[in-house]
Amino acid sequence: MRILIVKLGSIGDIVHTLPALAALRAAMPRAEISWVVERRSAEILRDNPLLDRLIEVDTKALRRGLMSGETLRAPRQQLRRLRASAFDVALDFQGLLKSASIARLSGARRVFGYSREGLREPPSTLLLSKRIHVPKHTHVIFKALQLVNGALDLPIPVNSSELSFPISIPQQAEGEAFEAAAGTGGSYAILNPGGGWPTKLWNPERFGKLADALWASFGLHSIVTHGPGEKELAQAVLNASESGHTRPASVSLKGFYSLVKKSKVYVGGDTGPTHIAVAAGTPIVGLFGPTEWWRNGSPNPDDICVERTDIDCRVDCHRRAVESISPVTDQVPEPVDVQVNAGARTDLDEVDRSAGGLGDLRESKPQADDPSHDIGLHEPGPDLPIEIVVIGLAEIDQRRAGLHRSSRPRTDKRRVEGP
Repeated sequence: MRILIVKLGSIGDIVHTLPALAALRAAMPRAEISWVVERRSAEILRDNPLLDRLIEVDTKALRRGLMSGETLRAPRQQLRRLRASAFDVALDFQGLLKSASIARLSGARRVFGYSREGLREPPSTLLLSKRIHVPKHTHVIFKALQLVNGALDLPIPVNSSELSFPISIPQQAEGEAFEAAAGTGGSYAILNPGGGWPTKLWNPERFGKLADALWASFGLHSIVTHGPGEKELAQAVLNASESGHTRPASVSLKGFYSLVKKSKVYVGGDTGPTHIAVAAGTPIVGLFGPTEWWRNGSPNPDDICVERTDIDCRVDCHRRAVESISPVTDQVPEPVDVQVNAGARTDLDEVDRSAGGLGDLRESKPQADDPSHDIGLHEPGPDLPIEIVVIGLAEIDQRRAGLHRSSRPRTDKRRVEGP
């Protein structure tokens, strides 16, 4: 059987779909499996041993050629590559009009995708041969796996311990990681302050204070990772840190995978590097605001989510801006409801409050009709106390030391007062 996976991007979305690829290959070792992806998001998939073909496309150029009716060379070449195999099945994991269109353009005999309620762009159902229903409150990784099961009746993992994230790591990437971590003795944390949109960012000064707390409380160096256009953000974190054990690092995506795989802990928001850290099996402290940890965060019950719950946009909130959030401030706000999704409890009194301070957590994705997408609003995210983040770090530290574990995550709500 010839199978086409349609997942164009982004990096995090691709990582979330890797267990579906692993399930397909495990159940159908002789199948020819191809993946069509945006060229700008293709790095993490290159040289993947489970793929027979990786088809890199530029959908902007493709749509421009199709809409104009011109026989442009680039779109014509992309269509030729897409149709090079006579696909039996195309699986649209993206749920967009453009992804469903590409699935159709591939010439696949059957195109499977999600039912209307599971789609970001419901009209794309018109291009599907069959729609697979997935319960709404399903983690995106298991949502993709259920599409595999519903479309092809194949066995899939049912819990996080069975998940596999196949990523090929070349020697060059290992070298990048070795150089970035040189001098740490392997005792380091990864702090990732970036996120692309303002609603995904925690205040860099708070990341700097967190780096100092990591060194003082856990003896960990902090490696501040950054991507294109984030150098100034990383520098702001370094400027705020006073421990002398904080350094920047800018590596390739696979270099980052190799670096974070050996990290003692990772701290970051809902963004691509966080999902790569999950794939690497690194202990995670996720900083979440308006979007949901249960949907996008780590499926590992031993990982930690710190999230703000007292904001107006908390469920199905995929916007760059949240109106109710106050501006960034160094003043302590009124007590707020913060929840820590963890597998074990740690009392706030156990945390060294010397780290102190408050920051602003920003997180979310825009919808097409969000006006801030066009006018560039930059409202800050919800204030998130550093003490609560350190609680998450303490949880991770205790679990790695084997002091106590829990088979089921539970929500621990705390009211946080200022000093």
